[in-house]
Amino acid sequence: MPVGSPCVRNCCLNEEDICLGCFRSLDEIIHWSESTDAERRTILASTEQRRQAHRYTWKRPGEAE
Repeated sequence: MPVGSPCVRNCCLNEEDICLGCFRSLDEIIHWSESTDAERRTILASTEQRRQAHRYTWKRPGEAE
């Protein structure tokens, strides 16, 4: 089964050129359409790691430090 794009149509790149919507790097976004399914699975694994890291560093307004 083909690996679908993780794009959520909420593109906003941070200072490291990581999309805060899907957590792909700009380079991964640009090359997604020409990537193999194996490469896409690797990218998706990276996005999940980035998402988890972001989740632990980002605080909501009013949230305790």
